Amino acid sequence: MVSGKAKKELARIFGKRLKEDLSHRIAYSFDATRISYPPELVAFPLKTKEISLAVKTAAEYKFPIIARGSGTGFSGGAVPVEGGLVLSFSKMRSLEIRKQEMIGIVEPGVITEELQHEAEKYGLFYPPDPASLKNSTIGGNLAENAGGPRCLKYGVTKNYVLGLEVVLPDGEVISIGRGLQKNVAGYDLISLFVGSEGTLGIITKAYLRLVPKPPIARSIRADFKNVRDASTAATAVLYSGILPSALEFMDKESLKAAGEYLGKDISADASLLIQIDGDEKSVNSQLKRIAKVLKEYRPIDILVSTSDEEEEMVWKLRRSISSAISKLKPIKVNEDIVVPRGKIPDAVDFIYQLAGKQSIDVIVFGHMGDGNIHVNFMIEKEQSESASGAVEELFKWVIEQGGSISGEHGIGITKAKYLESQLGERQTQLMREIKRLLDPHNIMNPGKIFS
Repeated sequence: MVSGKAKKELARIFGKRLKEDLSHRIAYSFDATRISYPPELVAFPLKTKEISLAVKTAAEYKFPIIARGSGTGFSGGAVPVEGGLVLSFSKMRSLEIRKQEMIGIVEPGVITEELQHEAEKYGLFYPPDPASLKNSTIGGNLAENAGGPRCLKYGVTKNYVLGLEVVLPDGEVISIGRGLQKNVAGYDLISLFVGSEGTLGIITKAYLRLVPKPPIARSIRADFKNVRDASTAATAVLYSGILPSALEFMDKESLKAAGEYLGKDISADASLLIQIDGDEKSVNSQLKRIAKVLKEYRPIDILVSTSDEEEEMVWKLRRSISSAISKLKPIKVNEDIVVPRGKIPDAVDFIYQLAGKQSIDVIVFGHMGDGNIHVNFMIEKEQSESASGAVEELFKWVIEQGGSISGEHGIGITKAKYLESQLGERQTQLMREIKRLLDPHNIMNPGKIFS
């Protein structure tokens, strides 16, 4: 609980940018999970110094402090489950591109798509591309180690972090890394903070690696008459000797929902979306080879984008799925499992069998190229218990196959009780010890990751 004395300290730091009214408290109480816990206060910092002072106040008066981006997360990572102070980074949106060094220097409130567009002005490219890139912030991406379709070729957010400015739980500000392309001095603390979901410190600045922008990107959409053919074809593409920049899977219901959302009629039972980028000659050659592989698995149709406009439309379909399916049922239980690539067809079969056994609807899509499958149980409120049982059974199967319960959504509060099942007791204990060492008073986003 934030005491009266603490509120006075925070008011001195933020002035009118400290909010206690009910509308702000409700607006910052939930993320995409729709799980809601209102904070006691919401503040809108302008600079790192204010965050440092706020954290020192939280450390002194022992109240929770939660960093928040746009609230697009699917694991409850930014939900203030123990109240306290939410720091919204919507006013910290400084963005600088250093072309010669090929880096972007960004504050946490910068929208992911803004960074991508700014980098492109200099002929550079920021590859991480979560589906929420039009809304999600770099700070949130860093906290969750966000991924996206291009992870297959380019890697996830952590692969592009060269340096960080972090406010520790005692309010001290430290700089980790130096914005250098190579730096192996000491432990890799960057990887410790990226993906820690705001439980170890608050990232206030990031030095991000940029790469030369590929001249073109083109995609194939292959439609299939059944899911098994599509998932098996996806595995075959990966073994073909070609590394796509993205390899996505969409099932019948996700295609139908996204098509209706965009005013298009799509009737395939499953579809693969495969993107190749690079120089034009190489891209065209690889697309032909991929088409040849796909034809062995009896596709209904194969469509190839031939312009930037067509490419944008192809990917608009994929990026619309999450929004489109949200309208189908009152509750969407969204999981993002990962399985070894060779297990992809088996995983898809298991998911449908599991949903049938529980008598609940399921929609499957995701990043087949790296085994990251998005499983969406679509339910009415009275089916919540069945959905919970399905999730538990799904996670158990995934762990048995050597997979992971999360590929890019994080653990937050929705998966905390399953973490030890995957990591084991000792590894989970080590993580708890790191948390206690850095945050002995448990003020940094408490109630997350560990059950």
